[in-house]
Amino acid sequence: MNASKNGKPTRVPPSAAKSRQAVVNQASGEARRRAAAVLEVLGGVRTPTQAAQALAFSLPRYYLLEQRGLAGLIAACEPAPRGPQQSAARRIAALEREVARLAQESARHQALARATQRTLGLAPPPARPGDKAADKKTASGKSRRRRQPTVRALQLAKELGRLAADGNIAGANLGENSSGAGATPNVKQPVAN
Repeated sequence: MNASKNGKPTRVPPSAAKSRQAVVNQASGEARRRAAAVLEVLGGVRTPTQAAQALAFSLPRYYLLEQRGLAGLIAACEPAPRGPQQSAARRIAALEREVARLAQESARHQALARATQRTLGLAPPPARPGDKAADKKTASGKSRRRRQPTVRALQLAKELGRLAADGNIAGANLGENSSGAGATPNVKQPVAN
């Protein structure tokens, strides 16, 4: 029972008594003995020397126990942060989702870079040693020959360059209309002034 402002004793609510009893029942017998000795010293019932003798501790070890007990009491009295707290499992799940999102974004950027390189006709960068894409092998154990990308614009430019050197651009069939005799390429003829 606790004393109230007017001096009359007040009763502890039953829910608080049950929760206190639950905490005490969870502790081991040795922990309960040590806690009781520390509380008796702090309450002035015993001296630290008497508590140390009752626990079969040296006096410095008792003071260490008292210091740890007070640190635990003070830490437990810290105000709890408001709102829902993120557990370690939720934090891990969120970080895994972030890693997956970043991996997907990286793959997207790599695909865009490859498409840009193909569009501009740039050679792809050399494969790095240990690159999984370059180390693919067939079922027979032989390395698969990588297909060389062909850019149609470069093929057309090469063909036009060859035909220009021959002086035969007007009659060339560049693959646009392969119907035969009346085919005209989609190449503008220079206009002489």
